[in-house]
Amino acid sequence: MSSKTKIVVLHMKELVFTLIAAALGILLICFLLFLVSSDADTDAGTPETDPPSTESVSSTNSYVPGLYTTELVLNDRSVNIEVTLSENEITAIELTGLDEDIASMYPLLEPTFASIKDQVLLTQSPEDISYEPTSKYTSLVILESIKNSIEKAQP
Repeated sequence: MSSKTKIVVLHMKELVFTLIAAALGILLICFLLFLVSSDADTDAGTPETDPPSTESVSSTNSYVPGLYTTELVLNDRSVNIEVTLSENEITAIELTGLDEDIASMYPLLEPTFASIKDQVLLTQSPEDISYEPTSKYTSLVILESIKNSIEKAQP
């Protein structure tokens, strides 16, 4: 038996580019699967329910009264979401530091904020808030900021 030695020459540059392309392909497939699965969740919808009354919710909440701020950074500029809390309720929610540049770059920010603000003040909770599917990500960022501000007020 004779063994023939075979020499394989791999260029390091080609090998690195191939590995990077394969990794990007895998990431793209994972991202597409994530988008498809989140679209399926959105299409299912949530049943409409009556919001709980303010009295029943506010009796269970206990806050350290004050003004609590969470900063949103949008394209190297910051916008603040300020939540004013009394001992048992959310009294006000404001969007501050919004200039014309950010408002024009994010046209859904102001109307989405107004809708979410009204719902949170009505229900006294940032949980189970409904929003338009077209402004899903904007709504989630705003809701997360409101939740962070409220968490700062927990005793």
